[in-house]
Amino acid sequence: MNGFLRFLTSARTSWIVLVVAFAGVAALFVLGSGASSETAPGSGLPDSAESVQVDRILDTFPDADTTSALLVYASDDGEALPADTVAAIQQKAFGDLVDLTPDGFIPPPQVSEDGTVALLVLPLTPEEDVEAQSERAAEIRTLAADGLDGVRTYLTGPEGFEVDIAAVFDGADFSLLLTTVIVVAVLLLITYRSPWLWLVPLVVIGTADASAGIVARRVAALAGVELDASVTGILSVLVFGAGTNYALLLIARYRDELRLAEDRREAMGRAVRGAGPAIIASGSTVALALATLLLGELSGNRALGLACAVGVVVAMAFALLVLPAALVLFGRWLFWPYIPRFGSPDAIARSPWGKLGRAVSHRPVVVAIAGAVALGALASGMFFVQTGLSQNDRFLQTPDAVKGQEVLAEAFSAGATSPATVMAPVADAAEVVEAIENIDGVDSARVVEETTDWTRIDVTLNASAETPEAFAAIERMRADVDDIGSGQTLVGGLDARALDVAGAQERDQALIIPLILVLVFLVLVVLLRAFVAPVLLLIAVVASFFSAVGAAWWLFQTPLFGFPAIDTNVLLFSFLFLVALGVDYSIFLVTRAQEETRTLGTTKGMIRALAATGAVITSAGILLAAVFAVLGVLPLITLTQIGVIVCIGVLIDTLLVRTVIVPAMAFIAGDKFWWPRRPAVTDAEAAAEPEIPPAPAQRRKREPVS
Repeated sequence: MNGFLRFLTSARTSWIVLVVAFAGVAALFVLGSGASSETAPGSGLPDSAESVQVDRILDTFPDADTTSALLVYASDDGEALPADTVAAIQQKAFGDLVDLTPDGFIPPPQVSEDGTVALLVLPLTPEEDVEAQSERAAEIRTLAADGLDGVRTYLTGPEGFEVDIAAVFDGADFSLLLTTVIVVAVLLLITYRSPWLWLVPLVVIGTADASAGIVARRVAALAGVELDASVTGILSVLVFGAGTNYALLLIARYRDELRLAEDRREAMGRAVRGAGPAIIASGSTVALALATLLLGELSGNRALGLACAVGVVVAMAFALLVLPAALVLFGRWLFWPYIPRFGSPDAIARSPWGKLGRAVSHRPVVVAIAGAVALGALASGMFFVQTGLSQNDRFLQTPDAVKGQEVLAEAFSAGATSPATVMAPVADAAEVVEAIENIDGVDSARVVEETTDWTRIDVTLNASAETPEAFAAIERMRADVDDIGSGQTLVGGLDARALDVAGAQERDQALIIPLILVLVFLVLVVLLRAFVAPVLLLIAVVASFFSAVGAAWWLFQTPLFGFPAIDTNVLLFSFLFLVALGVDYSIFLVTRAQEETRTLGTTKGMIRALAATGAVITSAGILLAAVFAVLGVLPLITLTQIGVIVCIGVLIDTLLVRTVIVPAMAFIAGDKFWWPRRPAVTDAEAAAEPEIPPAPAQRRKREPVS
């Protein structure tokens, strides 16, 4: 270990680390990610899902290689569309739009009973490339609206929603990266109050982020996993947040060691030795917790887990290897105007966080109870949380496809735009149609086409897409058709797919959440070689999660947000990020307390650890909260909700749990906090010592102060 640290920080070898890192990053950029284009998020359901089985059977039908766009024409004044307007819409079915269809045919337009809305179904060939699909949609919109006055035109249906969801992520990586860099730069500048120190960690972590994106895509390709734009956006935020946290911890320790060592390279070696275990434990915890998503059913969850686990490992490597080598290139002047001078007074002893720790130690039971009450009050919103967003509710800004869907729902049957697709064996088809027509929530059922084995039946529901009423109707259909004929009839379509996704998400949560808790507990046990401390830390971080979700729910109900529900995958991702990242701050605090306890005892060791880490952890928490809040720049409610919940949770962890509740629990437990180990110095043995001892003896090593 000592040899490695000397290689990392020595004047003769530290530059080699930077050269190797630069060459590796350059090679990654030359190699590239291997991705030819961006992809929009998909459902990610496993092959066993009933809706996926329906889609697979649909692939055997003659028109399997087609999709459709719905062109909605609505009167501006709410009156019936004039006859010449309807004729013009009819003419479009024989005009330029026909050139975009695979068979050169567009069915005649359907006009609502009140005559105010016309619907034109445009068959299309599926387009995998997002950019090409977007260009085609723009052409369709232009041709559809050309020559029509007094009419609003919307592109909706499967094609419309795919295009609008892709548009949400168009340029997402750049906008997220730019906003994240600005937020991190401003907060680092405020934290260090130096005109140039902030540049070093920003450049290192920025390079780590760029490298992580390429490495994650390469690893995902090898694993047969596809990363969409939402995953890469979260990856960038996570790498910047976690990487900057590690950088803050290392630089804070380096600043302390510069007061104790005349040689800055020796100080950096001691800083890496002191902060390294906490950073490794923290990064490993986050990476392993993220890796649990690989056990999920939904491919989107697996993609996020794989990519983000790789990203955290890359961020940790850059923070522990590249950042120390980069910092020691410069002298102490890098910290100007607050230069840590060799032999200067112990700043830890004067820390206001130490005063807070001493105050908590006087009344730990009262403080712990007050903290628990505060967390409980924040968590009260959990009793009212609603989950599940419909397709129309997932956008912060209403796109064209949603507006068109709403117009259609008012003019036609609510479920006309997203019929359920039922696949029945040919011999059972007639009986299936008859049974479905008698099911509550069904408007109509009709046979569309059939092959030698299967009959396709389109079922129109009387409920809007992806609503509880639509899901209930799908469940009733599935239950009833199972008892007909061979029992092989399957129910698919948009609502069925959304229902399957919700079910898969629930199963993923039931598996992954307990697994994360067990994993984090085992990491803490190995790190601290104790059982009581890990249990208390885990209880605290889980309580902060419930508080964050409860507080966020109250916030979501305000006019500022007005969200009707929390999306199905938000709770799992928020739990993952908050438990994995939230326990980071407790790891930073408790590992330092473990170090100080060897000479000061549990109580005084915790007070000094709080004094030593208070400022850096608070800065790191505020920065991480701000970075996750950046997800709100995308007009997709799911990412905004994740960003808000994680932001609130990190602030709770930073300002309440780590600052007050964890120290209070340690003071209450005393030496039993480290059970079954007995601390080298017990509280009783440390009682006669000064409350905050002088700084350790300085090791003098002659080197001109640079």
